[in-house]
Amino acid sequence: MVLIQSGIFIMGKGFSKDTDFSPQHQVKISSFYIDRFEVTNKEYFDFCRSTGHSLPEFRNLSDFRNGLKYPDHPVVGINWNDANEYSKWTGKRFPTEAEWEYAARGGKAEKDFPDGSLFDSKKEGINCGQIAKGTQKVGSYPPNSFGLYDMAGNVWEWIADKYDSNYYQRSQSLNPTGPQEGRFRVIRGGSWHSGVYCTQVHYRNALPVNWVDFAVGFRCAKDYE
Repeated sequence: MVLIQSGIFIMGKGFSKDTDFSPQHQVKISSFYIDRFEVTNKEYFDFCRSTGHSLPEFRNLSDFRNGLKYPDHPVVGINWNDANEYSKWTGKRFPTEAEWEYAARGGKAEKDFPDGSLFDSKKEGINCGQIAKGTQKVGSYPPNSFGLYDMAGNVWEWIADKYDSNYYQRSQSLNPTGPQEGRFRVIRGGSWHSGVYCTQVHYRNALPVNWVDFAVGFRCAKDYE
């Protein structure tokens, strides 16, 4: 894991109420740890073997590079509850949406992509403006300034927060944890199946907690003591 030092950043983009990532607002984040890489097939399969938890959907399907044939690729085909069980098993948790965006930005204020304002397909792990052919091994592309890999592209990542399209209009300024109510959970970062727009650090999306997808995985976080 990587220790992300506490700090203040501007979350979101723009000042219109017409998008769910607006208005921009200042957020202070306490120090926390976050996984350097997305959780891999091998790591998740070890969890399933140890606990008897059900295996992912799409396992052993080469089209989605899911299963032990692809041990170092990010796991997909797991819903929010599955990922949460894994996180608890490892003594970790999901990152909050604010923690995730703070980490993804890599300390670069007002930038649209991890570690920069211009999209770089070699860094971000997907083809610029095109759908890629599948996931890549975690760490295949250069990290951002915080040493984190695949914060854009590869797979969407499940987040702790419930989703509300208007949440930024009332978000707390210190360690926000999302709305109290909501049927969906946030996903962040875009995937191998996304266009460039969806891989921007401020871009938000969400899915039902029981949804399984060939382009959604996760990484874990942990409190700093």
